[in-house]
Amino acid sequence: MKKQPDVSVIRLDDFIKRSGLVGTGGEAKMYIQGGDVIVNGSIETRRRKQLALGDKVELLGEVLTVTPFEE
Repeated sequence: MKKQPDVSVIRLDDFIKRSGLVGTGGEAKMYIQGGDVIVNGSIETRRRKQLALGDKVELLGEVLTVTPFEE
């Protein structure tokens, strides 16, 4: 039986890319590892940080709340 992905979480790098703040995953990686991303008020440098619905992500002067993406 195939395990269904948990839609209530998303990796930080994927969220930044899918939200449109950056154009590529490499660009997201650069910002994250450079300490330019804030998650729920704290600098986050882990690309694979799992975000949950309602988390706040700040980058480039934008603050976004994690919500479900349309497939």
